[in-house]
Amino acid sequence: MRHATTATETMGHNSIIATGLNICSSCEQLSKKDLGIRIPRPVGSGPSRFIPEKEILQVSKVDPRTQLIFEGAFATLGHLDNISLVMGFHPKYLDNFLKTQYYLLQMDGPLSLHYRHYIGIMAAARHQCSYLVNLHVNDFLQVGGDSKWLNGLDGAPKKLQALGELNKILAHRPWLLTKAHIENLLKAEEHSWSLAELIHAVVLLTHYHSLASFTFGCGITPEIHSDGGHTFRPPSLSQYCVCDIANGNGNTNHPEEKFVNHQVSDFSGEVEVLMERMKQLQECRDDEEASQEEMATRFEREKTESMLVATAEDEECVPSRDVSRHFEDPYGYKDFSRRGEHVPTFRVQDYSWEDHGYSLVNRLYPDVGQLLDDKFQMAYNLTYNTMATHKDVDTSMLRRAIWNYIHCMFGIRYDDYDYGEVNQLLDRSFKVYIKTMVCNPEKTTKRMYDSFWRQFQHSEKVHVNLLLMEARMQAELLYALRAITRYMT
Repeated sequence: MRHATTATETMGHNSIIATGLNICSSCEQLSKKDLGIRIPRPVGSGPSRFIPEKEILQVSKVDPRTQLIFEGAFATLGHLDNISLVMGFHPKYLDNFLKTQYYLLQMDGPLSLHYRHYIGIMAAARHQCSYLVNLHVNDFLQVGGDSKWLNGLDGAPKKLQALGELNKILAHRPWLLTKAHIENLLKAEEHSWSLAELIHAVVLLTHYHSLASFTFGCGITPEIHSDGGHTFRPPSLSQYCVCDIANGNGNTNHPEEKFVNHQVSDFSGEVEVLMERMKQLQECRDDEEASQEEMATRFEREKTESMLVATAEDEECVPSRDVSRHFEDPYGYKDFSRRGEHVPTFRVQDYSWEDHGYSLVNRLYPDVGQLLDDKFQMAYNLTYNTMATHKDVDTSMLRRAIWNYIHCMFGIRYDDYDYGEVNQLLDRSFKVYIKTMVCNPEKTTKRMYDSFWRQFQHSEKVHVNLLLMEARMQAELLYALRAITRYMT
């Protein structure tokens, strides 16, 4: 009884001791001293809410290339964020991504460093992505940004405020962008943008809109030192000391993971069915080719159907004040998806990245066109010739269907593609995930992530998210660069 009383008193004087936890000898000695120390612990378990931590950490151990990229990023930036850790499943892509992002944010360019980070904040805030917003708030302040700008967009310079319209249109309805929007920015008297500055801003906006999609689509969690990444509340565990939990070693068994693993067995044969469809479609291609009229009809049908795909099961997300202050209104994609509204068709043969956009970016922002092109090509062509447990599989047809479906949602049509293949290769649960992640990424849930491709590896789902991110970025860029080209001509 005497011992119990002493323990209770100790807990009352020291906030690091929690009922129901074992205490190691080192912590027991510390607990006897009234240090007034609160030990933070991570809110999540690992870099992603969707992917088991052990799978992510295992990547760098077994792949020396990934380890080298991680070491290089840490040496350059002084930290390694959770986005990079998850992208580490695909080291070739990660290498391209980090080079491009570093160039956009750190190397010589038309925009000052604090403008670059503020534009990143504006873009991420359109999708309520507090992870990216907080990341760039810190970077913005570190490079000398004015903290008053962080009180809201109306506290920023008029020049950045004027970018708000372009930001929201690109993020949610890029097909509405016209040369008039570009003219308003380039001819705004003392607050005007130069063409080179505008290209830099457009690339940053589209980069962070699409990166917000990847962040939500992979369930990226804040790092322990970041806002929202830690807590001082004790966990309800008995097998660990608090020092284990503070260091992230107190990993728990998640019942939802067991549920998902149980579900996988219920969908055995899913991969084989998909592979058989790919085989049949290839045979149909070899036997006959649809007419141009039929191809156009199939595109319009798929575009219309994509409008009607629901994006989420849950209720509308209300952005926190910390995020919503960085944009001026709740304008979003959801308003567009009502029946009866129409997205005009953007024909790639009239304006493409390869023939038009690439050269325009490279001319006004040297080397960036090449960096972006390398990144697009890497995501589109990346393959390990596997599907789940199957090897020596040509996945090009599937990758093209995913990429073209995303562009189809934005009204972009490839004349040489048969959009009838999309419905054969992408089931409804996959389409719901794609549309949510691309159009309303803040509504992406673990249930959606788990519901598509149940037999595939997490690394394959991350690859899908890379495709979605890059296809979305290219779609936004095409509309923005076409508008700029029309202004210039």
